[in-house]
Amino acid sequence: MENINVSLVKSLINEQFPDWSHLEILPVQFSGNDNRTFHLGNNMSVRLPSSEHYAAQVEKEQNWLPKLAIKLSLPIQTPIAIGKPCKKYSLPWSVNKWLEGETLTHHNIYDIYQFAKDLGSFLLELQSIDASDGPLAGKHNFHRGGDLGIYDQECRDAIEPNKDTINAPVINEIWDLALESKWSKAPVWVHGDIAPGNILVNKGKLSAVIDFGILGVGDPACDAAMAWTFFDDKSRVAFKDALNMDEETWNRARGWALWKALITYNWNKHSNKATAEESLTIVNGIVQEYILKAK
Repeated sequence: MENINVSLVKSLINEQFPDWSHLEILPVQFSGNDNRTFHLGNNMSVRLPSSEHYAAQVEKEQNWLPKLAIKLSLPIQTPIAIGKPCKKYSLPWSVNKWLEGETLTHHNIYDIYQFAKDLGSFLLELQSIDASDGPLAGKHNFHRGGDLGIYDQECRDAIEPNKDTINAPVINEIWDLALESKWSKAPVWVHGDIAPGNILVNKGKLSAVIDFGILGVGDPACDAAMAWTFFDDKSRVAFKDALNMDEETWNRARGWALWKALITYNWNKHSNKATAEESLTIVNGIVQEYILKAK
């Protein structure tokens, strides 16, 4: 497959959507890992899967996002058209409505406490939509919304070689607690990757949620992991309250955050010091919060 760049996108638009061939195409600042995103004109975006592992996301988004969007009070990315595989690019791709806003940071929100409540309310609203026909969590969305235990060995393998750096006894306790319970209610909708890169802010407030590639239905715990990766103590409580989340689900949410931070640290500790340090900070923060809560 060719490099995914402006030249390729322009060629695909010219060939498959000639009515838009006059529009300017620009890369976006934060494009993500699963897809490469480009700004098309003023009102559209183009998303191309970065590999075949993510290609199935296109059809899923085309099918479900319009149905979810009409039932949500906050804007989400919605498809306008679907691009076909061709010689130049062998995977399906999509054209979506452009959503204005800045990618979330700690510096572009006015009130982190209010933001936590707003994000929690959005997720609770998403969970309230009928999910009876939705795609059950599984391989297609990397098991987001599924049983956290599928990552048990991977998590243990990240703890063991780092015992001299991390508080392994407490981390194992946190992980065991996360695995003790299961989601026993009907499956609900989960975004699957609630993280700053997939959240937009406008005028200091939550304005949109994007990148639903690993959308599925199941256990909502995975969508609360940002409680430990972005929020402080006060806003974390506000987030939990807005989600109306019980303690067992909250424990699994902590497990999701811990798993991701541990494996990211383990993968990057020798190759990407900045990413490793950021992940280690999250791990240590989870440990500290758990210890303080236990006192």
